[in-house]
Amino acid sequence: MDEIITNTGTAPHSGADDTTAADAVIRVSGLGFSYGDFDAVSGVDLIVRRGELYALLGTNGAGKTTTLEVLEGHRRPTAGTVEVLGGDPTDRSHTRKRMGIMLQDSGLPGEMTVRESVRLAGAVSGRDDDVDDVLARVGIDSKSGTRVAQLSGGEKRRVDFAMAVWGTPELVFLDEPTTGLDPQARDDLWALVGRLREQGVTFVLTTHYLEEAERYADRVGLMHRGSIRREGTVAELTAGATTTIRFVSPCPLDELPLAAAGTENGLAVIPTDDPQRDASVLLTWASERGFALDRFSTHETGLDDVFRLLGQAS
Repeated sequence: MDEIITNTGTAPHSGADDTTAADAVIRVSGLGFSYGDFDAVSGVDLIVRRGELYALLGTNGAGKTTTLEVLEGHRRPTAGTVEVLGGDPTDRSHTRKRMGIMLQDSGLPGEMTVRESVRLAGAVSGRDDDVDDVLARVGIDSKSGTRVAQLSGGEKRRVDFAMAVWGTPELVFLDEPTTGLDPQARDDLWALVGRLREQGVTFVLTTHYLEEAERYADRVGLMHRGSIRREGTVAELTAGATTTIRFVSPCPLDELPLAAAGTENGLAVIPTDDPQRDASVLLTWASERGFALDRFSTHETGLDDVFRLLGQAS
């Protein structure tokens, strides 16, 4: 096995995770990174399994970008152990052919055409592929001869994606992959990600579109102040969450037939463990009194709520 980055001299561990070495594409233990006296990342443990889509999300300044830069081989950690694809991520001879990276801003030369840009990235990667086929797969083939400087933001993101998935690498990092894409283009990108996953490709996603992480990620890691505070499937992260019924109250809250927790954005908020029963109670009560319950809805706590609470933590 190639040399593993280490500052502690200890081997990576899986904690409670029983993932075998063959299943772990990324294995991190006690990762730390400091900028002088500032600890940007501290004590991160992480395992990403082969073929899964893992979303690493973080509040502003959480250390997510630094963590990704270590995993991608751009930085060496100041503490802990990091193993990517069975070896040292800074060893480009080990990772170049096996890893694709879609940066948030790839800085493509504006004078190059789309076709030239993707072919160049393919040549650098060392992987084999057909440029016309790749451009068609990501839906940018109609712009093959267009200079990058003339592309829209969404079109540039498609080029970035084409370069990352050229030659079907084993591991792909996606940094804000759908920024600037219209809804159909987003759906097309995620459909291609799904097909690549069927071929065994592993994805690590970072995004501000939490609904995408909620819909597509197998597991989510939530970073805050340098460490992963919570991790699991969306169902695990939202387990025990409260469902609420919300509406514009036609009367003072203490006159409602069910106890309200208060108001939010002008709406009465009623917690419930049986939305169907309590919605029926409210609607029947309102109908009998001739009240209109404007903006009536039920709301189940989702990933965005968990993320928001994380940002409020100390």
